[in-house]
Parts: sequence; structure tokens; C-alpha cells
Amino acid sequence: MKTVPYFVVMALLVMATACGKPGKKEDKNAKTPEKIENVRATPMEMQEVARTIEYTATLLAYEEIHMAPASPGRVESIPVEVGMRVSNGTLLAQMDRTQLQTAETQLMNLENDFRRLDTLQKVGSVAKQQYDQLKTQLEVARTNVDFLRRNVKLVAPFSGVISGKYFEAGEMYSGAPNTMAGKAALVSLVQIDKLKLLVPVSEKYFPQIRNGMTARVVCDIYPGKEFSGKVVMVHPTIDPGSRTFQAEVVLSNPGGLLRPGMFTRVGFDLEKVEAMLLPAIAVLKMQGSNDRYLFVADQGKARRVSVTMGNRYNDLVEVFSDDLKKGDLVIVSGQARLLDGMKINIVEK
Repeated sequence: MKTVPYFVVMALLVMATACGKPGKKEDKNAKTPEKIENVRATPMEMQEVARTIEYTATLLAYEEIHMAPASPGRVESIPVEVGMRVSNGTLLAQMDRTQLQTAETQLMNLENDFRRLDTLQKVGSVAKQQYDQLKTQLEVARTNVDFLRRNVKLVAPFSGVISGKYFEAGEMYSGAPNTMAGKAALVSLVQIDKLKLLVPVSEKYFPQIRNGMTARVVCDIYPGKEFSGKVVMVHPTIDPGSRTFQAEVVLSNPGGLLRPGMFTRVGFDLEKVEAMLLPAIAVLKMQGSNDRYLFVADQGKARRVSVTMGNRYNDLVEVFSDDLKKGDLVIVSGQARLLDGMKINIVEK
């Protein structure tokens, strides 16, 4: 029988002892203690504020007209240039007068014929039918001459500035559209001593926008400068696509700082209302979107509430939500670490 070496026996005994030693059992059911976040909160309160709404709009000329004759013809002269200021009644364009002169000659002949026929008709030497036919021809000729006289000379219907000149002397006017507005014209005239804005306002403010109310107008190219306008017309219908209505605002422009086409922001001060105001730091923004939310302390846990932002009042911001009410504890510090339903501990400031 083969003898087992002594050191092998000892090694086996040590291994048996180690394996047989009772070890500490791992508790697989043990739970990690839930983390409790320390936060600060403030009660939701309603505050009275003057409601202000702001919209963007483009400045328009108070009046704008694209001057053109009623029928095609040769342009005799256009004695104005772009940028020139003109007064009411100033000649803007002179059309060829050949057609007018022909019509005036025809009218003169008809008037002479009618005077002779009228004398004969009084003594009964002319049939009434012949008399009535010539009278009708005379009236048509007079109307034609009046029409041509109005269209051979184009004069400014109001004082303003020439904003466009599209023809030169000797060119033929065809009547085809040639302006940015899609209209045919020889010249364009705008009034800029006064300007207007057509502001698209949300339908929910329709009962509060009234004729005569003041509007604040700000233009980005004049930082810190504010212009005052007035609502002169509230359009009576709502656009079903955008759910807005047009409010027409007129403002004076005596210094000529503002020009048609400029981008503006228009503000209206409405009546005072009760609003939910919170410190702006309480509202968080979801990354990658414009969704806003905050946390409310609810029975020792953080409850997430989606909100819509309103106006800012210094360090306060107005919020809208059906899930917020007066007295709710809104978390204003420590909320960046929170998740919906997480346990919290409200600490004093």
C-alpha cells in the first residue's frame, strides 16, 4: 500500500476546515435605504397684476396708392423721382394727349350739331327720335372726355413720398402688374407722417381690445425708445386658421424715424387680473423641448406639474396649469435633483 505524503494530508485538512467553516449568509432581500432630498418650498399665492400682452407686427404706410391710368398708352412725362416729397394735387405723370384731343374735337362737333337740332326741335321740324339719339351721343361723348381728362394727368391724392417709379418718358404703359403688391402702376405714393400696424391678437383677448386704447410700440433698431400708438379699429371677425383677429394701430411719425416695413413689437395693457406668480427659478425646462414644469410638495413627496409660461414681472413669472391651486407648496430650491414621486424634506431658509 502506497503511503500518502504528509504535506498532502495537511493541505487536505486545511481545505476541509475552510470549506466547513460557517460563513455569513448574504441577504438578497435587503433594500437600499431610499434617498430623501432636502428642498425649500414656497406657497402658491394669487397676486393682482396688470395684464400685458405683446405681439409682433410690421409697420405699414398709413396710406399707399399705386398710380396708373385706366387704359394703356404712351407715357409723356413723369416729373417725380423716388424719395421725393410731394403735396396733395402735385402732377405725378402726364400721359399722351392725342386720344383726349380727338375726343374733345368730337365732343365740340356734337355740341354744335345738338344746338342746331335743339332749335329745330323747338319749332317741331325734327323728329323726337332723332333728337333723343343725338342727345344720348352727346352725353356719352362728355362722359368719355371727362374720363380721359382724369386719366391723362395723374395727380397726388394726398401728401406723401414717392416710393416707386416704374416708367420713363416715352415708354408704353401696358397695364401689366409691375409692383411688389401685384398691381400695375406708373408710380407709387406712400404717406409716412403717420403709420399703421395690423396686429394679430389672440381671440381670447377680443373682449378686452377696444378702439381708443393705447398701444406701446418698440422697434429693435431703436433700443430703449418707445413709441405710442392708438387702436383705431378692431376687425369684427376671427381668423379660423390662426384663431386671431386684427387690431389696427395708428401712430404718428413726425421725425421720420420709423418707416414702412420695419419689424416692431406691440404691447397692450389690459385690466388688472389675479395671476399665479412664482419665482422664475422654480420653473424647469425639459431638455430638447420647450416643455416647462415644476415640482410641488405633496405629502412628503415631489409631484411633477406641467405648466405654461406667461409674462415676467422682475424675478417672478406667471404660470398656467389646471393642476396648481392657491396654497400648493412649490419647490424653489433643490428641484433640479428631483424625480416625480421622490421623497423630500422641506427645510427652512
